Formats: sequence, C-alpha cells, structure tokens
Amino acid sequence: MLRTREFVVLLACLTAMLPWSFGQATSSRGNDVLIRNAVVMTVTHGNIKNGSIYVKSGKIAAVGENVSAPAGTPIMDAGGQYVTPGIVDSHSHIALDEDVNEATSPITPHMMMKDAFDYQDKAIYRALAGGVTTSLLLHGSANMIGGQNVVIKHKYGLGRDELLFPNAPRSIKFASGENPKRVYGTREQLPSTRMGNFAVQREAFVQAQDYMKEWDAYNEKVKRGDKDATPPKHDLKLEALADVLRGKLMVQIHCYRADEFLTEIAMAHEFGYKIRAFHHALEAYKVPEKLAAENIGIATFADWWGYKQEAWDAIPWNAVMAMRKGVKVAIKSDSEDYTRRLNQEAAKTMRYGGATEEEALKMITMNAAWIIGVEDRIGSIDVGKDADLVIWDGYPLSSYGVPEKVLIDGELYFDRSLPGLGMTHYREER
Repeated sequence: MLRTREFVVLLACLTAMLPWSFGQATSSRGNDVLIRNAVVMTVTHGNIKNGSIYVKSGKIAAVGENVSAPAGTPIMDAGGQYVTPGIVDSHSHIALDEDVNEATSPITPHMMMKDAFDYQDKAIYRALAGGVTTSLLLHGSANMIGGQNVVIKHKYGLGRDELLFPNAPRSIKFASGENPKRVYGTREQLPSTRMGNFAVQREAFVQAQDYMKEWDAYNEKVKRGDKDATPPKHDLKLEALADVLRGKLMVQIHCYRADEFLTEIAMAHEFGYKIRAFHHALEAYKVPEKLAAENIGIATFADWWGYKQEAWDAIPWNAVMAMRKGVKVAIKSDSEDYTRRLNQEAAKTMRYGGATEEEALKMITMNAAWIIGVEDRIGSIDVGKDADLVIWDGYPLSSYGVPEKVLIDGELYFDRSLPGLGMTHYREER
C-alpha cells in the first residue's frame, strides 16, 4: 500500500502526463491579491526588504513596507523570498513553428507574425516557468525588411487572442548583413552583397515614397471636391512601408557590425524614420555614443561570440560598455532554451563589466519593455503597472534563482508547487 508521500508524488507524475485542452479555462479578470513578506526588487526605486505589493484588478495598487488591503483580499505570503517584475524577452521566435521567415523575397513588410502565432507551443510554458511574462516574437532575419512582429503575454492555457498583449505598439523586423546575403546570394539573385542589401532596402523606400505621394495627391483632389478623382491601387507591401515612414511602426533591426549600424542610421535619416533598437548588436561597444545620440537601444546576448563572421569581434563586456555610454541595453534570448534562463544571462553583466544588481535586472525588465514600447505598462514594480510578478526560490540574479510562482495581470499562471508541471489554467480532457 502506498504511503501518503509516495501517493502524492505518483499523482503529480500521472497528472503531468495527462493531455490538456487549450482555451478551455477562462481568465478571471480583476484579480486582487496582497503579496507580503517579500524582498521586493522594484527595478526603479530600489529593494524593499520586508515589502508588500497590493494588486487590485490586475494592476499594482500599492507597494512598500506598510501596505494594507481591504478585508477579504487573498494573501500570498512570499516567505521572505525575492519578488521581481516579470521578465521581458525582447527578441524571441517561439510559437512561430517553421513560419519565422518568408524567404521568397527580400522585402516582405506586409507579413504578419500574428498569423503564424501558435498559442499552444510548449515553449511559451517553458519560458513562463523561467519567469518570462512578455515576449516580442519577431520575423526572422532572411529579409532586409521582414514582417510585422507580435507581442504576447505568457498566459499559457488560455485562448489564442487572450495571449496577445493588448494594444502593444506595432513593430517591424529589418535585417542586414550575412543573413540576407546568404539566403539570396546562394540563389544567385539580388541581394548577394552588403551593397545589394542596402540597394534593395533603399529602392523599397523610394517606392513607398512614390506610393504615399500618389495617395496624397488623390486625397487632396477628394478634399477639393473632385468627383472624377481615381484612387491609386492598394498595395499591402507599400502600405506597410508607408507606415514605417509615417512613424506608425517601430523599427527593430537585426544587425551585428558597427559599420552597418552607421549605414542603417544614415538610411533612417535619409527616409525620415526612427530606429528603435539594434538586435544582436555585438559591436555596439565600438560606437555607443552614436547609438545613444540617436536614442537607439540594443537587444544583445550576454556572451555569445565567434559563431559567425559577424560575431568575431564580440566581447562579453559589450552590454555594460554600451550602457555606460547611455545606450538602453536589454539582454534577450533568441532561443527557446535561453529564454528560460534570462535571469542568469543578465547576471553575467555583473561579472563582465560590473553592472549593478539593478542595472542587470533592468536589462531583462524595464529596458526590454522599452524596446518593445510597453515600458509604461510593465517592466517595474510601480503603482499603476500590470501586476506581472515573479516570486523566486533563491536570489534571482544567479543560478540558484528559480521561479516559484509567476503572476500575469495579478493572476497566477505558474506555481511550481502544484502538480501538472505547475500549470494553473488547464483542465484534463476526459
């Protein structure tokens, strides 16, 4: 006969093996909870050693040492553990299956990563279990101008649309360097060189400018009452590029080399759009003042180097050297594996360059949220922000830091102590 402890272990194993149905559980809106007895790492205003966080209707309503909540509010005792904002992954390709690249043309701005989003991908859960609550899912780097990205919250187990980050700013993925060269050069078509890369990009924007002029002329005729005015033909590709020029799409650029940063900046000046961030950006340490002057952030690796020619000059001090010159720096995953350990990746900047605890934490919270354009809603433990929170069983910026509980919008989506791999939003299929 099984003893109690053996039965509990067996039940947990069996539960974890059961199939789960997606979209069945519904998120209870307006969750209220008081988290107390925690080391609250706010990111923006230091640590509160014996802190509490009051969450009301999914938002942070109060944070401090002496926080009260209305009678009847559920209480979550952190037991002296650390609480941080949810981790933000500013560069990911999870949940996109094999649809990351539309590698049939170097210019595909009308592709929508939302259309490829697989809300059932287990990588969403694995990242959640690593403390990630928000991710930017980007088009791949085959094209000079790729598709439009999608931002998700890791509410694993809910329906597809419930994982989409509400009203997140639109952004688009560009890529320069080896990848477009390799993809199209092996087919002996344009672009096969860096010159070809930027020629293709420049030509696309000239076409977009002409498209905008045609529509401006038509709209002006309509405004004057010209009933014979004929509208230009709609073109989804050029319309997307026009939105870049109008400033309606934030530009995220896959780019490694210092010389290409400067070329991309010159291109942005030429056509009048703003670059939000360079991704990978392993040579940012060579021209950090240029990036800071343009208010361009970087989403970079902590210590990847030497895996391709463009990564040959990479150094693990890159992130901190750029940060010290005023660049907003995020550490990102670009990996289904690394996304589970972004806390450890950020911690490496404390070893390589001497980042402070708060600076390292910002690289996977506030700075990453800024790159996505949602820093006013997530990325720190401040009143009014979404209650995306992680309770850690161990110091977060170390290999001993393991998420114990993860809340998104004040609701518990992962609890390591529960059977079924800690998942909270499933029901078993019978």
